[in-house]
Amino acid sequence: MAATVTLEPAGRCRWDEPVRIAVRGLAPGQPVTLRASLRDEKDELFRAHARYCADAHGQLDLERAPALGGSFTGLEPMGLLWALEPEKPLLRLVKRDVQTPFTVELEVLDGHDPEAAELLGRAVNERDFLAPGVRREPVRVGRVRATLFLPPGTGPFPGILDLFGSGGGLCEYRASLLAGHGFAVLALAYFRFEDLPKYLNNVCLEYFEEAVDFMLQHPKSLCACSFGPTSILWSQ
Repeated sequence: MAATVTLEPAGRCRWDEPVRIAVRGLAPGQPVTLRASLRDEKDELFRAHARYCADAHGQLDLERAPALGGSFTGLEPMGLLWALEPEKPLLRLVKRDVQTPFTVELEVLDGHDPEAAELLGRAVNERDFLAPGVRREPVRVGRVRATLFLPPGTGPFPGILDLFGSGGGLCEYRASLLAGHGFAVLALAYFRFEDLPKYLNNVCLEYFEEAVDFMLQHPKSLCACSFGPTSILWSQ
């Protein structure tokens, strides 16, 4: 029996946008497993699965049907996405190039054994990190090494300085998503990137003042505030 997987919105949406997953064409009460798979930019595999039973009409709607087991249980319409886990231990799902989407493959498998089940249906969901009209502008001003994300429109917009943890480098995915919700966001690198210090203990606080000044002087930024655990730690 072939099943039809429907997604709303269909085909493509933003990474932080809810998607409704439903399946039609099953037998009444049929046990099935839904499995989500994603490969990151280093070709590492992330997966999640959940077991369900179709309703009396042979349909399955994840907004109404609770998962009976697997990577999660209960009513979790987006569980197949937030529960994605790496095939190799200790890996983290991180988007490195926000100008390309992540592609999530959704499969419907017969029965409750995802490794030995027959494939009944399949759908693909592309999840973007840049909303339509959001601009991505590399920033190399003075010592500041960053990427500025601006929403569509004339602005000015509420400004955010996005500092991403203590791993170093320049991470843009959070800033790109926030810009899709109306914020002017500066994703700021502060060590282990280009000509910045190699180690965190060599970073000077004046560097962050320079980044804040850049945002305050930008015509499309209304104000500047920090967003990130490291900035909170240093402000104490």
